[in-house]
Amino acid sequence: MIVIKLSKTACTACLFSTAIIWGLAFVAQRVGADYMSPFTFNGVRFMLGSVSLIPVILILERGQAADNKVTFWAGAGGGIILFLASSLQQFGVEMTGSAGKAGFLTGLYTVLVPMLGRFLGRKVRMLTWIGAVSAVIGLYLLSVPDWGSMEPGDIVLVIGAFFWAGHIIFIDRFVNRIKVISFSMIQFFTCGLLSVICAFLFENVTLAGINAGIIPLLYGGLLSAGVAYTLQSVGQKGVEPAKAAIILSLEAIFSAIGSAVILNERLSPRGYAGCAFIFAGIIASQINTTTTT
Repeated sequence: MIVIKLSKTACTACLFSTAIIWGLAFVAQRVGADYMSPFTFNGVRFMLGSVSLIPVILILERGQAADNKVTFWAGAGGGIILFLASSLQQFGVEMTGSAGKAGFLTGLYTVLVPMLGRFLGRKVRMLTWIGAVSAVIGLYLLSVPDWGSMEPGDIVLVIGAFFWAGHIIFIDRFVNRIKVISFSMIQFFTCGLLSVICAFLFENVTLAGINAGIIPLLYGGLLSAGVAYTLQSVGQKGVEPAKAAIILSLEAIFSAIGSAVILNERLSPRGYAGCAFIFAGIIASQINTTTTT
């Protein structure tokens, strides 16, 4: 049996790594939307993510002490939330046609996590609130160069942000009672299965489309799903949900970097100001940690 116990610093590093992978995944999702419909894209990517974790589970979690029943049902529940959140996000990206606006609206989970956590009885310190607000201001400056009226796609993404916030809080409720990698595999399979069913019911699934979008699918399945969501679950073992949400909001920065390198987009001075606000929010959160522990 291999037991992995990480420090808070290592858990924070896991969340930073997740933000990097997720940020670049916005590019993959935008490219993937050119070749296949949302349910098809998510169905294939999350099934890939589920399968990719099987050998990891056999190596790292064999004989690990945890409640298998809790792991299974938590994974199934997390998969349902993930299905709703990822479906809304992919539809929103396709409807708005703007990865930047999609990144900002999805990033609203940064503020929603402490708000929802407060309703559930979790104490949220003042610097965490300040950090969350700073991060959202940064996301706005970075991702939305010209804000117009709310469109249907924007509303879809805002609704999705509530489910992303709920997913973070859900993981926090179970993370210390489950086998983390097995949990990830089960939630990916659940999400993938629901997406595949919806794809065959509501979309025209073609092998030609899947083959054409194989690169973004592989990135979305193996890295964004298989690696990043697992790192998220591992990282949340040592970082509370509100602070985890702030760290994960860095995905907007890496989305902008990926767009610049891969899609030849460039940051404006407003975008760099947004990056500064996001980093300020993260620093505020970490000062809060060091002064209270």
